[in-house]
Amino acid sequence: MKNQVITENSKTCAKWLALLAACAVVPQLKAQTSTTTNAVPKWDVSAGAGLTATAGNSDTVMATINGRADKKWNVHELHFGIDGTYGEQDSKTSNESLGGFAQYNYLFTERFYGYVRLDALHDAIADVEYRFTLGPGVGYYLIKEAQTTFNVEGGPGVVFEKQGHDEHNYFTLRLAEKFEHKFNDRVKIWESVEFLPQIDKIERLMQPAQVSDRTDPKIAHLDGLNLSRAWCMKHIARHLPTAHPAQPALTGAIERHLKASVDHVVGSHYSGGHWLASFALLALEN
Repeated sequence: MKNQVITENSKTCAKWLALLAACAVVPQLKAQTSTTTNAVPKWDVSAGAGLTATAGNSDTVMATINGRADKKWNVHELHFGIDGTYGEQDSKTSNESLGGFAQYNYLFTERFYGYVRLDALHDAIADVEYRFTLGPGVGYYLIKEAQTTFNVEGGPGVVFEKQGHDEHNYFTLRLAEKFEHKFNDRVKIWESVEFLPQIDKIERLMQPAQVSDRTDPKIAHLDGLNLSRAWCMKHIARHLPTAHPAQPALTGAIERHLKASVDHVVGSHYSGGHWLASFALLALEN
């Protein structure tokens, strides 16, 4: 009988010891699980470089570099980027720019977020010594999958820039989209587009672009921009009432754009002369 009581007591003690051990182990397991769940992901870093060279009617070389660094955890996202371009045509510099950005996102939902962003740019060809753009905004992920994301963003901003000897500060409205797809852990592609019009001085759109070098195949496209603007403004004026207050401004802008570029259609450098005639015909139609 005594042995039976001892055996029962031993079983009871064993049960309590097992229970105490379980109580000690479970919090540790929970802590490990919590640590794993809340672990901050590592930075997702990528970089790319490109080199293009051509020879023939003109000799060109173009070199590009870019880099991205991203981190996402909980409801936070950090994005950094840098891009640089240098190019020459016939031993003359045709591209020389360096830019970068930093952006912080806060997710309100799985797809909807607010952000604050800073952009910086130096463009020697455009004579932009510096341009800083700072502003908040909101964004939305139209596609948000493990390998593919596509989002759109928009918000106000302020621009600080120095172009040539002039310094400008003005407000802007940023509209942007970005697409990214990962093929694997080492290879991905991305593209992004931004539009930042100056919203406090609409008359800037009423002034023609200044073409600094008509032998440059890229800068020469500004003549085409002037002619296409003149054509578009003619159509806008045509559909407005004759007494509309915008008519005098449009008429003056059309004349300035035509004067800036139409005389360079014939006899101009091949970079623009071989295609500008079609734009001139549209701009001169009545």
